Amino acid sequence: MYKLLIVDDEQSVRYSFKKLLNSPHYTIIEASNATEAIDSFKGGRPDLVILDIEMPGKDGIQVLKEMNEINPNIPVIIITAYGSGDRVIKAMKYGAYEYIEKPFDIPKLIFVIEEALKNSSKEEVKPDEALQKRKTGISHGEETLVGESNAIKDVFKLIGRVATSDASILIVGESGTGKELVARAIHKYSDRAGKQFIAINCAAIPEPLLESELFGYEKGSFTGADRQKQGKFEEAHNGTLFLDEIGDMSLSLQAKLLRILQEGTFERVGGTKTIKVDARIVAATNRNLENDIINKLFREDLYYRLKVITISLPPLRMRKEDIPLLTEHFLIKHSRGVRSEKPVLMPEATQRLIDYQWPGNIRELENVIKRAVILAKGSVISPELLFEGIEKPVAQNTTERTRLFSYLSQKILDSRGEIYKLAIDEFEKDLLQWALTKVNGNQVQAAKLLGISRVMLHERMDKFRL
Repeated sequence: MYKLLIVDDEQSVRYSFKKLLNSPHYTIIEASNATEAIDSFKGGRPDLVILDIEMPGKDGIQVLKEMNEINPNIPVIIITAYGSGDRVIKAMKYGAYEYIEKPFDIPKLIFVIEEALKNSSKEEVKPDEALQKRKTGISHGEETLVGESNAIKDVFKLIGRVATSDASILIVGESGTGKELVARAIHKYSDRAGKQFIAINCAAIPEPLLESELFGYEKGSFTGADRQKQGKFEEAHNGTLFLDEIGDMSLSLQAKLLRILQEGTFERVGGTKTIKVDARIVAATNRNLENDIINKLFREDLYYRLKVITISLPPLRMRKEDIPLLTEHFLIKHSRGVRSEKPVLMPEATQRLIDYQWPGNIRELENVIKRAVILAKGSVISPELLFEGIEKPVAQNTTERTRLFSYLSQKILDSRGEIYKLAIDEFEKDLLQWALTKVNGNQVQAAKLLGISRVMLHERMDKFRL
């Protein structure tokens, strides 16, 4: 017998949950506000909580934090009518088991409840210990990660789950998908938020200079070294170091990076003093590092040290429902200080943006919008102005099958001869992600679309961490 606590200020919603979960295996207790929720959590000792974070009075995220401080072993499923990236990340950061938006996919909700109960534990944790695990400072500011698609919200959830750990993270995705923004979000929601976030592009700096940039150098270590200089690792002490395009780092520097990950120590160029540093490493690449390992271009031991946690960013063509939202974000951003009012897009211009395949991803979209804002003569932006000088957009009647084939075919062409391995490791993941995106995350419909069972779909989603 499991005891479930339903927290929602609307009686009709609580009643619906009672009907939905009407089973001899469940006992339902209810709370209509934050005070009742905390009292029921303390006194009722539930096995699981379903919490609506849109309640009058105290913010639902604060209720979640208090519950997690009392006992972080009890899973809390967040339900909401609206989920911004910031709220999703905060909810997962403060211990939510899952974050589900209304209207619910009932089979998915039941599956999440059943899975959460398998992991439920009423074991008490000392409040001060729980608080210490979750104590952090949240840096408020303009939200830069934009999107409402299931694909990007899965990224938000993962950011929230991993932010407070010190594990190394590898962010993978095509150029222009926002890897540095994800790295900054991880830092922003981590316990290191008040310290330095240092970013360096490993592909943009020649190897001799990259070594001194990363590790620093001693006075007189080479011509022109007229003083001692700290490197990026020292600057990022107690903070976060973001190594972009890690796949372009030379093998010799990879060996030095591996030592830091293993031991937390290094020497400056030309120096003998061993320096200890505590910097969280977040790396990113648009390369297939597994292929690079096979081709002796990347160290296998370093790869597994970096990818303790992997965050895969979807290309923009696989999250087209986010294009209007991103477009509005960039229109507002690039109109500031340039125009007296934000221009608007003609309806056909918006459709053209959605139909285009965006090989340069979000970076390309931002550049297109920025150019249009600058060149627009009036307050309306036409399709011709948007796409002047760039590749002709995909025709509006392009089928989803053609779009999927085009995307996957390009990945095969980029696989450097490892087509069989790619088909096994990447094609299936892309296909699953495409199917889930096509049906807005409904797993029942995705399984039917693919012609497989829900059990098999869940197994494959678990394998690829979808």
